[in-house]
Amino acid sequence: MKERRKTAHKPEDKTLVLFDTEEEYAQLMTDFLGKQKDLPWGLRTYTDMQELMKDGVENAALLVVAESAYRDEFSDLAGGRLVVLSESGLIRWKQLRYVDKYQRAEDVLKYLLEVYMETADTPLPRLQKSCRSVFIGSYSPVHRSMQTSMTLTLSQILAREHTTLYLNFEHFAGLPELVPDNGTHDIADLLYFLGTEKEKFRLRLQTMIRRIGNLDYVPPMRSGQNLLAVTASEWLAFFQGIEELGEYEYVVLDLSESMQGLFQILRLCRRVFTVTRDDRISRSKLLQYEQLLALCEYGDVLEKTKRFRLPHIRRLPEELEQLTKSELAQIAKELIKDIAEPE
Repeated sequence: MKERRKTAHKPEDKTLVLFDTEEEYAQLMTDFLGKQKDLPWGLRTYTDMQELMKDGVENAALLVVAESAYRDEFSDLAGGRLVVLSESGLIRWKQLRYVDKYQRAEDVLKYLLEVYMETADTPLPRLQKSCRSVFIGSYSPVHRSMQTSMTLTLSQILAREHTTLYLNFEHFAGLPELVPDNGTHDIADLLYFLGTEKEKFRLRLQTMIRRIGNLDYVPPMRSGQNLLAVTASEWLAFFQGIEELGEYEYVVLDLSESMQGLFQILRLCRRVFTVTRDDRISRSKLLQYEQLLALCEYGDVLEKTKRFRLPHIRRLPEELEQLTKSELAQIAKELIKDIAEPE
């Protein structure tokens, strides 16, 4: 690797400066960051101290320095915009911010975005909208109908060819891979940030995104009780905020009765998929739900609803990524054909 790798930039551009004398790591991290879209800064990477100091770091949006390459003068130059890539696991300078150098690059980036949002002194620019999101709803009044397994399968298959975001709004998501760990941000946090830091909503979303294969998702609310407290207008503003990003071609909503404004949310969707079961109680629940939609003048939701029954599924895979190879996959592919724009 050359001593310095530098992207073209104007002097006034916001830049992230990365300094690490470990050339292989510097190269890999530079390549990773260079592939990311919608980052709020340009990138300059250095492996040589003299070259770094020659160009200067005073105006950098962030200065990211490997622990082994740290010098005291960096703290004076960058102040609160300095992040140390920890190599030893020790806190050697208590006044500095640390991030584990050898964790996943995605997690390093999430931390850097969080630091940037705290230190940025100007509102982040709104990037030009690139596409209009299509919302797909999945809802059934019949419980234990494999709604989430079916929706996750459909979402993963969509994500093979289209940018897709999956959001789960069940009272109890029930899948350990989806449920956030303690300290992990979830949909409740994203709603909060939309209300208090709307100009930073894009970056907040980026810090919370998790992935199953090509599919993006935000961890569902840890407590289903939080779902009950969100008003219909707040949900609609939330979905509008996601659409305004222009980031996702499809946003798949795994819905439940725990949401205020459920019918309004269903109306937002281009297609609604409803799993049914062929027993008396399930048929009665579906009839009651459809009668209520008609009574409340949501007949348009009924018109764009695709009702279907699942065959007997012998066994589903334990890993969510394997759902696309299960018996649900062919059904999901047929449903996807029905997502085309209504005539």
